[in-house]
Amino acid sequence: MITKPHPRLYLATPALVDPAAFVPQLESALRAGDVAAVLLRLEDADERALINRVKSVAPAVQTRDTALLLDGRPGLVARAGADGAHLHGIEALRAALPTLKPDWIAGVGGLRSRHDAMLAGETDADYVMFGEPDRRGGRPQFGDIEERLAWWAELFQPPCIGYAANTDEIRPLAQVGADFVALGDWIWTQPGGGERVVAAAAQIFAAMTA
Repeated sequence: MITKPHPRLYLATPALVDPAAFVPQLESALRAGDVAAVLLRLEDADERALINRVKSVAPAVQTRDTALLLDGRPGLVARAGADGAHLHGIEALRAALPTLKPDWIAGVGGLRSRHDAMLAGETDADYVMFGEPDRRGGRPQFGDIEERLAWWAELFQPPCIGYAANTDEIRPLAQVGADFVALGDWIWTQPGGGERVVAAAAQIFAAMTA
């Protein structure tokens, strides 16, 4: 087990058509705990509409010193006023780096092996994420996610994010050394919404350091 400060939270939105309508829910969740970053997922649209959608969310996030990341779409980061992008896989990361570095965050998930993860670190990723579902909703066994996080936390410097698919996974991910715990779009459909899940995570982290 890694002894380190408790992690911060990383929230992912659903794929949104009208992000402005989602802002009240997002603001409630951000008030409920220490959130380091929000991953904004957007349904496809033309470039101007996408930029406007990002700008409709950005103030609610960034005024709290929380980073606003786009799910892919690195070419929109600067024009939309986001703080960076989350890329899926090594090739997407490599393709995005000339656009994002050195001014914006380039994080990466979809890492299928230790080799992929090491390549991400060597390729100057700002963070690596383990355990998020793929496009079909599949993900590794939870024990494999814990093992990968513990391995990374012990050997590498870039921050690692562990994706929690439910509230019960939050504590174990923190205990094995995740720098951040990601809460996916499942939190918004829970009773009490994202606010309740973020508050529960904050209580878990507080109990770990009490």
